[in-house]
Amino acid sequence: MKSVLVIGLGRFGRHLSRKFIDEGNAVLAIEKDETRADNAVNIVNEIQIGDATNEDFIESLGVNNFDICVVAIGDNFQTALEITVLLKDYGAQFVIARANREVHRKLLLRNGADYVVYAEKEIAERIAIKYGSKNIFDYVELSSDIAIYEIRIPNSWLGKTIVEKAVRTRYHVSILATKKDGKIYPLPQPTHVFKPDETLIVMGTAKSIKEITR
Repeated sequence: MKSVLVIGLGRFGRHLSRKFIDEGNAVLAIEKDETRADNAVNIVNEIQIGDATNEDFIESLGVNNFDICVVAIGDNFQTALEITVLLKDYGAQFVIARANREVHRKLLLRNGADYVVYAEKEIAERIAIKYGSKNIFDYVELSSDIAIYEIRIPNSWLGKTIVEKAVRTRYHVSILATKKDGKIYPLPQPTHVFKPDETLIVMGTAKSIKEITR
């Protein structure tokens, strides 16, 4: 179990708090708007009303004792930036911030954020990849150049085994699982025969995936 401080209880902050709690973590939420705080009492048990841009208030929270601090404020960049800087100044171990623009993401990273959620960009990229290709059904980015994809099996692979196609060495992707009728079968054996009624869950670079799905 991790201890998590979530600052801001808008929609993003509420959803994030609920998910952290569902995963068994302890969450303390901070919100300066009492109405927003009241709307979240059925989600987060522990909520404090306060202004996170106030140094004395941040110091009183003991932010260095939390495993994760989240600045879940997306509608006021200046406020989010100030809070991010204060959290780091007072010893926060790991700070996650939210950005609505690329320039904001860069500034947050330069001023103390360890990770920045750029939701609009991430969602847009996922939609474009998922629905813009007839051979890619889903996509999860792991880094700037590596992602996990659910793909249609190329026709030239059907009836062949993983080892026959030398997927990893020839195509530079790793097969994590196969999927059939909505069920996932992890880590298929090298002797697994590719079938037309299944899809593949693979990990690789965008360039490698494009090569096998074009």
